[in-house]
Amino acid sequence: MIEATVEQLYLMKLFGMAEGLREQMNGPEYRDLAFEERLGILVDKERLYRENRRLKTLASKAHFRHPSACFENIDFRTRRGMTKDGLFRLCQNDWIRNHHNLIVIGPTGVGKTFIACALGTSAIRQGISALYVRMPRLVQELKVARSDGSYVKLLKRLQRMKLLIIDDWGLNPFTDEARRDLLEILEDRHQVRSTIIASQIPIDMWHDVIGDPTLADAICDRVVHNAHKIIMTGESMRKTHAGLT
Repeated sequence: MIEATVEQLYLMKLFGMAEGLREQMNGPEYRDLAFEERLGILVDKERLYRENRRLKTLASKAHFRHPSACFENIDFRTRRGMTKDGLFRLCQNDWIRNHHNLIVIGPTGVGKTFIACALGTSAIRQGISALYVRMPRLVQELKVARSDGSYVKLLKRLQRMKLLIIDDWGLNPFTDEARRDLLEILEDRHQVRSTIIASQIPIDMWHDVIGDPTLADAICDRVVHNAHKIIMTGESMRKTHAGLT
């Protein structure tokens, strides 16, 4: 009888309740509980199952460069221009709820991408959608989308993300097309979504790197002025972990 009920719960896609019912049938600690208590536990099991599944889906769609990156895995032993307390506050995600941005600047190898992905993980843990993209690949995807007719669809997808992480900002020269695409993306997100920019380029050099003075002003205005900033320093972590001097 119980197995038939469990099977029906599976067919109804109530997987959490199905597992919970099986657990109750095999667990002597549940036998003295009232019906209402046992039902409440089953409902909690289903809610928790659905929430965990939703978070796993968000994580898989984020495409983080470092899927295991999280606050707990950040190495604070090496001084890199950031503090544990400061990162912890950012991991509470108030800045995302307030639609602020975050800029992570530093030389190659100091862990900018890992920090950005760790903050993305903190967002997902609170049910906030996130997406990681590298600037060179994003530019290429936009170029392809423009030619195959999916340009507007891609812009809408980027706009829906509550947190967009753009890595390797300024790694390649900005073309006029790339500048205009970037402005479209940032305009859609301005004061309604949050963006993390990770770059080796100091902020005071962005105008020169972007190129066109008018578009550079517009792009920087939508990113920099309401942005928290992490300026990272030190030697490459890759070099340190490899044991090189």
